[in-house]
Amino acid sequence: MSISAPNALKAPPAMLTPEGAPAMSDWSMTATKIHLNHGSYGAVPIAAQQHQLRLKAEMDLNPCPWFMGQADMLAQTRVGIAEFLRVPADDMALVINASAGVTAVYNSLPFAEGAEIVTTDHTYGAVLEGAKRIARKHNGKVAVASVPLNADAALVVELVMAQVNERTALIVIDQITSATARSFPVVEIAAAAGKLGVPVLVDGAHAPGVLAKPVPDFDGFWVGNLHKFGCAPRGTAALVARGPLRHHLTPLIDSWGFPYTFPESFDHVGTQDITSWMAAKTAFDSLEERFGWDNYRTYAASLGDYGQHIVQNAFSALTGVDASVDVGMPVDPLRLIRLPRGLATTHEDSHAVRALISSELDFETAITTFGGAGYLRLSTHLYNTPADYEAFAERAVPALVRLAQQR
Repeated sequence: MSISAPNALKAPPAMLTPEGAPAMSDWSMTATKIHLNHGSYGAVPIAAQQHQLRLKAEMDLNPCPWFMGQADMLAQTRVGIAEFLRVPADDMALVINASAGVTAVYNSLPFAEGAEIVTTDHTYGAVLEGAKRIARKHNGKVAVASVPLNADAALVVELVMAQVNERTALIVIDQITSATARSFPVVEIAAAAGKLGVPVLVDGAHAPGVLAKPVPDFDGFWVGNLHKFGCAPRGTAALVARGPLRHHLTPLIDSWGFPYTFPESFDHVGTQDITSWMAAKTAFDSLEERFGWDNYRTYAASLGDYGQHIVQNAFSALTGVDASVDVGMPVDPLRLIRLPRGLATTHEDSHAVRALISSELDFETAITTFGGAGYLRLSTHLYNTPADYEAFAERAVPALVRLAQQR
């Protein structure tokens, strides 16, 4: 059995530097792998790497004045990062990753006995486990809304809000999901929750760089990683808080910020190395000056269309099963493709399949599991080219189909 492919999509021209070199020359990633998993760990441009190294050298020349003035440096650093996120600097604190921001919210809010937290079955695993921890602490529970992969915005809002009751103390909702590569209608959910007086925490781990305005306008909490599509040095993330509950927020580690409230209290981090935060703006500015963020988003969308088309059609042609996936609310630089039956049906097996693709086929990918089915999650960034996805379709797809047939 074969599946007829739709009309072929035209491959977009690969991105080039202003000097005419491949965009990858602005990064330092190994040429022995094809990198299709920007969404997991990001990739730091050489310009930001070099800036961070200069900052580290300055720090180590004389640590005393560096650390004595670190809070002031952080306050200034927040201004540059806030500009990229298009939020006031006074609404934003810096944390090491989105999970740290989520945990700060969990640990800070005044939950009542029996408090419940509402989330979905698309929620990132660590975020879900943190919610369970807090619920147990207060003898409450986590209510998980089951959201079909292809749900539209209206259905998502309906299913999430159906879990809300008088004991609901917090709604935790993904802006862009990790395992299923789709977006959720966070603004609509925040509006519905606001009418009931229920606070909302938006996990925007993948949003910076993907969305021109990643922080939605609502009173509540938002966390986002800057090291993913924003390409900042790793360990750089933001926690945005608006509304009366923001004054409850405290850092994960008690330090000398105790006389202050959010966000100034988060600027006192002891001897933590903050050079990744200080070099973040260099990453943002470098990509804007050399490529343009709007150009990136346009390229990511067209390359995502092309890469998804090529790879899913290759799977479909070899298996006779449609590999396309309807994610309801798709995301331009993240694409989901169904793997052959029997692959990555558990979280543990997804890691094994990913490791095999890396070690034996030389592709770095994300393999995810949702609802007992395995998926390939493709990413697109400036350094990716149509040839990357063509190579995956030619070399990796047949190998994965053979692997599935052997199981």
